[in-house]
Amino acid sequence: MHTWLAPARLAVAALAAVALGFSGYHAATDPTGVVNFFGYFTVLSNLAGVVVLALGGWAGLTGQRPLPGLVRGAVVLYLVITGLVYGTVLAKYPEQLAIPWVNDVLHRVMPLVVLADWLIDPPERRLRPRAGLWWLGFPLVYLVYTLLRGWAVGWYPYPFVDPAVHGGYRRVAGACFLIAAAFVLVGAGILAVGNALAARRDARHGTTPRGRRAHARTT
Repeated sequence: MHTWLAPARLAVAALAAVALGFSGYHAATDPTGVVNFFGYFTVLSNLAGVVVLALGGWAGLTGQRPLPGLVRGAVVLYLVITGLVYGTVLAKYPEQLAIPWVNDVLHRVMPLVVLADWLIDPPERRLRPRAGLWWLGFPLVYLVYTLLRGWAVGWYPYPFVDPAVHGGYRRVAGACFLIAAAFVLVGAGILAVGNALAARRDARHGTTPRGRRAHARTT
């Protein structure tokens, strides 16, 4: 691993933690409230990003075992989708721009950083295709929770999941289908690129990819 990568991870994790703290304080002092604050996928994905970058940076500084690629890849997927959805759908909504610099950190900087981190330091072992299926579990649980809680309390974190907006549940279903397709496609791309870069690294270092079980025993 590059010597500069560990401190860079810690620095970005600290920046994102400060941004989340500012955003959380802002939510606690306005009608959003703390509970609703943690109902945003942006907040949850960035919290996961802070943890992954901080642990990865600490492991790099102390020589400990790196985080599993399965965990890192999931966070990369969630943050990349966060950035894409914000850039294509949410940026035009004024309420999403309450603290511009925080939005820049959480919706632009963090997605780009974790993706770059994945490309610079690919997973330590080859990930199997079913890893992508595990990555989809959290977004599915989040969607179900958001719809059920929204129906119960009348608050939705994003306009495209709010059936009260023009189009009702048919529009919500369409938006969820498109985002689900984005999760599948982006997740497959992250998995494929990570495996390709890991294989290239192993070939360059003359090692056998650790995700492949090559039992070459003589009898």
